[in-house]
Amino acid sequence: MSERTFGVEEEFLLVDAEGRPAAAAPAVLRGSPEELQPELVTCQVESVTPVCGDVDELLGCLRDQRRQLVEGAAEKGLRLLATGTPPVEDTARLTPGARYRRIADHFRGLMDSVNVCGCHIHVGVPDRETGIGVLNHLRPWLPVLLALSANSPFAEGADTGYASWRYLAMSRWPSGGPPPFAESAEHYESLVGDMAQSGAVLDPANLYWDIRLSPRHPTVEVRVCDVAPTAEEAALLAVLVDGLAATARARLDSGETAEPVSQDVLRADLWRAARDGLAGQCVDPRTRSLRPAGETLLGLLDEVRPQLQDGAKEFAEQTLADVLARGGGAARQRDVLARNGDFAEVVAFLAGQTKA
Repeated sequence: MSERTFGVEEEFLLVDAEGRPAAAAPAVLRGSPEELQPELVTCQVESVTPVCGDVDELLGCLRDQRRQLVEGAAEKGLRLLATGTPPVEDTARLTPGARYRRIADHFRGLMDSVNVCGCHIHVGVPDRETGIGVLNHLRPWLPVLLALSANSPFAEGADTGYASWRYLAMSRWPSGGPPPFAESAEHYESLVGDMAQSGAVLDPANLYWDIRLSPRHPTVEVRVCDVAPTAEEAALLAVLVDGLAATARARLDSGETAEPVSQDVLRADLWRAARDGLAGQCVDPRTRSLRPAGETLLGLLDEVRPQLQDGAKEFAEQTLADVLARGGGAARQRDVLARNGDFAEVVAFLAGQTKA
């Protein structure tokens, strides 16, 4: 197996003192390094780590990039939030640019759902055929990763009843949700081509599947997750995805094929994970049974443990234990609101987690 690498993209909200989304990304990012970038709407910013070889390197990059963005926001009297959806009033405005305008003109009312923040995890693959094998092996685990990351219970000042409202918002898009099982790289490209023919995607970067072959890098990109509350939890997601990818490649090398779970069944599993998050139940892909999400996550850790290396095993065990003890991001937000009854306290809590 070739050298293992991974990287993470994180999307964040910029909000004012009352927690309302602030159209300030150009001002906050002025003079920033190129790995800190604008997003589709002007109240969002994105960080992109370099290619990393171990969890210590990745965690250092995540912490440093969050620090830079927090400081840049503070200079403008704003706060940076790591949450999948704005907890209060959404006043998003499109970022200037021909590509963004083309997307808005083409997809029309769906643009109401773009002010959401995810965490995208890239794992390196030697070629696209291997990438398809890894993608197929990872597909059944997408609901478990979503349950762990679910961090968007509120929208427009109300509780949605879901742990990841961001996931439901993105699932409305014609290329949202899980990809179909692909027989080969050629089959995958034909599926994307057929979607482009209908106008469901405008270009490869406009493909919003929960997992895809990156259009720009030699990676498999997992896009199912909400942005993580903390840098440590973002690194945990990356370690687990890297472990799943390494497990998949080992099985591919031994001739083992992935289980072709149907797209409809997988979509149902993802809906349940988005509803319940870490506080409820999640389908275990190994048994197809509904189990407490925490137990399913411990099963995921068992699945990847033999492939974790360079301190990743100890990091994953400790960080996952901490998350299971404290509760997932959605539960933590709800706990703050239940104690205080005030969304301003939720915003303050989120801002504190983001920079911790």
